[in-house]
Amino acid sequence: MALADPECGISNGADSRSPFSDIIELNVGGQVYVTRHTTLIAVPDSLLWNMFSKKTPTELARDSKGRFFLDRDGFLFRYILDYLRDLHLVLPDYFPEKSRLQREAEFFQLRDLSKLLCPKMSKDNSITDEICQSDSEEPSASATPLVGPDTSRTLAVASTTHSPSLESKKSGYITVGYRGSYTIGRDIQTDAKFRRVARITVCGKTSLAKEVFGDTLNESRDPDRPPERYTSRYYLKYNFLEQAFDKLSEFGFHMVACSSTGTCAYSSSDPNEDKIWTSYTEYVFCRE
Repeated sequence: MALADPECGISNGADSRSPFSDIIELNVGGQVYVTRHTTLIAVPDSLLWNMFSKKTPTELARDSKGRFFLDRDGFLFRYILDYLRDLHLVLPDYFPEKSRLQREAEFFQLRDLSKLLCPKMSKDNSITDEICQSDSEEPSASATPLVGPDTSRTLAVASTTHSPSLESKKSGYITVGYRGSYTIGRDIQTDAKFRRVARITVCGKTSLAKEVFGDTLNESRDPDRPPERYTSRYYLKYNFLEQAFDKLSEFGFHMVACSSTGTCAYSSSDPNEDKIWTSYTEYVFCRE
């Protein structure tokens, strides 16, 4: 009969010689994963293999709930775990985090996975991206040399067609939402005690949001969203509105509308206690 292993949290019935449970809970950058011990040690000499075969549970870091803790990107770890299950790499059709996933593969010492994610080099020594669907449709510049009086015109047309700056000039709207609260004491002259802002949300077309906010955009609530689709579930990794406004201004957006709501409540049933004000504001930005 399999016995419960209090050191590892769940049951232990796979290998009596291993100090680890058959089912293991992981906390990777705040994201919780549950997997089998055999999955984590599927690739010999990898980081996870060394952690869960060469060490004991007491030697590994844990969070407050006893889960094994890894201070890495919790969103990208889902693809690391998928690869370990059958040693095959399957990514969404639109996956802009390929270079970051390669970095995670290198950290976890998954050499074969890192090679699969390594950018391919074309004949002219330029980096190609297999995810881009338009690559196969582009004519090869090295196949037919450009000569004659029309050469400069042809090059100009080609550079205009594939210039990334055209993509960055797309018009559209981005809505920034801001939720916060503060406390005002019984003495109205007392300075307001501002509390930490809960979150700055970003709504709009995915491609525009990623163009403006880049790595500061947290996509964990709505991953793998195609670039031409809209989302209302993104939020920023910082809590200052001015940072968001500076970014939007830098990319040519200007504010066209604003709306705000607020509520007031008491911190307790005593009306003489501090009042807590909660507000939610939305700012609409446009680039024409």
